[in-house]
Amino acid sequence: MAALRRAVRAAAAGGRSGGRGVSWGPRRALRLLLVLEVVLRAAAAEEEPRWDPAGYVVYCPCMGRFGNQADHFLGALAFAKMVNRTLVVPPWIVYQHHKPPYTNVHISYSKYFKLEPLLQYHRVISLEEFMEKLAPVHWPPGNRIAYCFESAAQRSLDKKSCPMKDGNPFGPFWNHFAIEFDRSELFGGLYFNAYFKEQWLKRFPAEEHPVLALPGAPAQFPVLEEHRRLQKYVVWSDKIKEEGEDYISRLLHRPYVGVHLRIGSDWKNACNMVKDGTAGSHFMASPQCVGYNRQTASPLTADMCLPDLKEIKRAVRVWAKRIGARSVYIATDSESYSREIEEMFTGKVKVVSLRPDVAQVDLYILGQADHFIGNCVSSFSSFVKRERDFRGRPSSFFGMDNPPKLRDEL
Repeated sequence: MAALRRAVRAAAAGGRSGGRGVSWGPRRALRLLLVLEVVLRAAAAEEEPRWDPAGYVVYCPCMGRFGNQADHFLGALAFAKMVNRTLVVPPWIVYQHHKPPYTNVHISYSKYFKLEPLLQYHRVISLEEFMEKLAPVHWPPGNRIAYCFESAAQRSLDKKSCPMKDGNPFGPFWNHFAIEFDRSELFGGLYFNAYFKEQWLKRFPAEEHPVLALPGAPAQFPVLEEHRRLQKYVVWSDKIKEEGEDYISRLLHRPYVGVHLRIGSDWKNACNMVKDGTAGSHFMASPQCVGYNRQTASPLTADMCLPDLKEIKRAVRVWAKRIGARSVYIATDSESYSREIEEMFTGKVKVVSLRPDVAQVDLYILGQADHFIGNCVSSFSSFVKRERDFRGRPSSFFGMDNPPKLRDEL
């Protein structure tokens, strides 16, 4: 293929085809070159993936909903690069228990985001492609080992096995890919940060342990400060982008303020820990706004976790005035307060809340806003904040109009 491409390019530059001495005019050669490029790209897309002798990392994204899974994904991507193994990218787990099919749904990574940009950082392959094209030969049934901490194995009946399928979403996830584990490999004294890189390489050489299958992500929650920068490799799929842009162009007038309200009943219960002092400054995703250093972190207030209507209206009013907003877009897990906010502006500012079936559309629209107001403690807001930081777009939080810049702000 490469030789053929060089020959055609030479012809385009005025050369001759080999052997028969037939001249190719520049236009004809250029047309042929364009056709060749299309054929080569199609062939590359259909090319069977090659087995990576450096090994693979496979994991279940089994902690929380999308925001938590996204935090873990960045950490897992960094871990795979650290140990120089290809990351097997899992699907997103969507807990669709309120409507058909009333169970977990596994959504391919590429439905929401493009897989190719990840390759700019490290080697990846989707779990779907891995199981279809590589696992039958290189990781067949009978050779599938589960890896977990010794402490995790204590939850199993024999105290020696990794509880890979213990409950939901663990069982449904591995069952979705018809994966059964044949034995377990336990470890202790290892963690997923860079300090333990050499220990990982020594303990699990790829020649003896080609696939590290883990019950959860090899990462911390919330995402580590140094891993936030990896957000730039998480690029929206064309479908999500087109849908989001369509809503923006039809329903919103720029400049607009994007707002994320996390005020559902489950969230209220969690935020009670902030009110009664049980939770400190570092609570779920709060390092994104209070700072990652526990010694210097700002106080976490009730308004930052669960803003009331008064705080919501105050923050929206402040930022709408500062940017001269013509629209406000509200993404919410509960009440949107659209009517109250629209009345506050006496109809001069359009207020929109879609409640789309796919929450990622909300994320896209929030990411494109001229200003974003998020929830300090929410990993859903954290996803938006990271993306906006990378693109140099301004953000704030309820209860914190001017959040401090993080040490490695994108």
